[in-house]
Amino acid sequence: MKNHLHRFRVRTVCSLLGLVFAANAWAVDPFTVGDIRVEGLQRVEPGTVFASLPLRVGDQYNDDKGSAAIRALFALGLFKDVRLQVSGNVLVVIVEERPTVADVDFVGSREFEKDALKKALREVGLADGRPYDQALVDRAEQELKRQYINKSLYGAEVVTTVTPIERNRVNLTFTVTEGAPARIKEIRVVGTKAFSESTLRSLFDLDTGGWLSWYTKSDRYSRAKLNADQEALRSYYLQRGYVEFRIDSTQVAISPDRQDISITINVTEGERFVVSSVKLDGNYLGKDDEFKSLVAIKPGQAYNADDVAETTKAFTDYFGSFGYAFASVQATPEIDRVNNRVSLTVVADPSRRAYVRRINVAGNNRTRDEVVRREFRQFESSWYDGDKIRLSRDRVDRLGFFKDVNVETVDVPGAPDQVDLSVNVVEKPTGSLQLGAAFSSAEKLGLSFGIKQENAFGSGNYLGVDLNTSKFNRTIAVNTVNPYFTADGVSRSVDAYYRTSRPFVEQGGDYRLNTAGASVRFGVPFSEQDTIYFGAGVEATKIVPGTNIPAAYLAYAERFGYTSTGLPLTIGWSRDDRDSAIVPNRGRLQRLATEWGVGGDARYLRANYQYQQYIPLDKQFTLAFNGELGWGKGLGSRPFPVFKNYYSGGLGSVRGFEQGTLGPRDVTGASIGGPRKVTLNAEVIAPFPGAGNDRTLRVFGFFDVGNVFAEDEKFKTSELRASTGLGLSWISPLGPLRFAYAKPIRKFAGDRIQRFQFQIGTSF
Repeated sequence: MKNHLHRFRVRTVCSLLGLVFAANAWAVDPFTVGDIRVEGLQRVEPGTVFASLPLRVGDQYNDDKGSAAIRALFALGLFKDVRLQVSGNVLVVIVEERPTVADVDFVGSREFEKDALKKALREVGLADGRPYDQALVDRAEQELKRQYINKSLYGAEVVTTVTPIERNRVNLTFTVTEGAPARIKEIRVVGTKAFSESTLRSLFDLDTGGWLSWYTKSDRYSRAKLNADQEALRSYYLQRGYVEFRIDSTQVAISPDRQDISITINVTEGERFVVSSVKLDGNYLGKDDEFKSLVAIKPGQAYNADDVAETTKAFTDYFGSFGYAFASVQATPEIDRVNNRVSLTVVADPSRRAYVRRINVAGNNRTRDEVVRREFRQFESSWYDGDKIRLSRDRVDRLGFFKDVNVETVDVPGAPDQVDLSVNVVEKPTGSLQLGAAFSSAEKLGLSFGIKQENAFGSGNYLGVDLNTSKFNRTIAVNTVNPYFTADGVSRSVDAYYRTSRPFVEQGGDYRLNTAGASVRFGVPFSEQDTIYFGAGVEATKIVPGTNIPAAYLAYAERFGYTSTGLPLTIGWSRDDRDSAIVPNRGRLQRLATEWGVGGDARYLRANYQYQQYIPLDKQFTLAFNGELGWGKGLGSRPFPVFKNYYSGGLGSVRGFEQGTLGPRDVTGASIGGPRKVTLNAEVIAPFPGAGNDRTLRVFGFFDVGNVFAEDEKFKTSELRASTGLGLSWISPLGPLRFAYAKPIRKFAGDRIQRFQFQIGTSF
């Protein structure tokens, strides 16, 4: 041991002496720089080098400044070697440039698009046109592997090939061997007593796979999903009184072949606690009774963290409605472990009242500033109002022009009673060119073409052209909407259209109805949720006779002419507070539309009311109701126009019956519809088996009731048709797609049955 230590000391002394002699050998006596020359440049501009040097002509050169110059040039990242030479009073800078990356390519990558991989490498500093650096290439390989690990491809291998080309450039090729994705083989929740493991695992988005895992990828490990699942687990316990529940640890183990993943979550449940009392403490602005009415916590029931969070948020929001932007609300639990009781004290400090000095909008590079500002209900130089700010944020989000809308409260330095609102938006493309084809069991093949711009020229106005063709309905329409035709928010919609349609008849035929028209409609907001619509139009309908034309159409044409003109007035109302227009889980939609033919050949009154309600039963199941009533009547001793009739049967009304075949028929047996319509639907919506909690693919059971009645026919419940069945809804790349298999449970002789039906874009 002593001999080893002696040899180490000798080597150390020798090394130090060598460094000293080397330093003395390369040392240069200080001198005044008379000139500076740069050698070895190919693409880098000389000015870049001179700007980085800490020396200028006329400066005194010494070794410290020489070392600083070398470090400064290396720091540019453009050179792989830098040397200094002295010739008299001339300082010569000799550099060797790094190669430049000419192209980055990927071989063997199927999981990612090349553009996505190039973007990931650009974030670590490697991209076309940048200097080549082996350290960056190593970081790039690690970044690529990280991207594949995020996709559960733990066995992915990346090999980099560097190919030199002319002009001191290189091509980089990343050859990827992706391998098979690692899949979750086991998920364990250890330490549970109150609930079974299977119950708790059903809360997770991650699972061990099923026959639909190829679509949902729920058996692929994701750290973000695991964190979300742990929060779902914690929330489940805290909602049921387990105040002291905790997750002790989480282990994620991967098999040696990197194909199987096991997840183990160790928990401590603790005891179940019941809320004994709720007390308010602090300053409640003398409105204690109002705040007490906002308490969602229920004494005598199990502690529920959601109720606590709902209460504190309601208190904070209520303080905000009085201008207290900095209110602090905390719910402090006092735990009685002997009796398994917990008492809660809600402590509130409203702090200081504030008003909004300025509202700043950022991120709207294309959209005009006024388009965002006119949606705000919180005004500058007004007291801070939390309700109005939240409403303003929601209104901006509902415009549909932005991917993200965020409103932040910013303190004003030196003004404790003032705040600024910073509205940050992230724009998204709002124009679309649509070319497509759709197929349904009722209308067969239909082609569509559309040009739509929801935010034309950044003005917030809508402009659209639609062309649609199918076996029974063909349409060309132009529509424009100005949502702020007036400064008060009155909208104006202008439509021009030409439609060719033929009611659905089993025996076919080539007769048709041609309708051309134009209309203008105004929407007046009477509240934040309610809008009243009214408008007027001109319309001409021509009955074109052909084979199998219903006798009712011929009779109407012979009596009133084959061409009917009309001047319809429209009045409507709508209210929509659903959480989603595509996959709603809660909320209500109501629509009322009336049409009054006041002039021309067609004199009638037509009204339609629709009501939808969505009720979440739990995280996965939703109960949905739909009701629709239609009513029409002819005016001035004229019958209701046959071409304005309602139709029922099929998707959108009573499933299990052929599309549009319910209700009155004429002597030819053709279904001609009627001026009175009743439709009632009920659905229980659930995740598709094996799809986890994916809301884009769901199954539903349904029960439908409805029919259509003639103008002189009394409404009879005994005449209603009914059906029940199962369906599938899928938010596909083509749009919302729904399949339904129905069994009529109330039908009559002559009804046309069609058990299996499908269509794109239909609800209920």
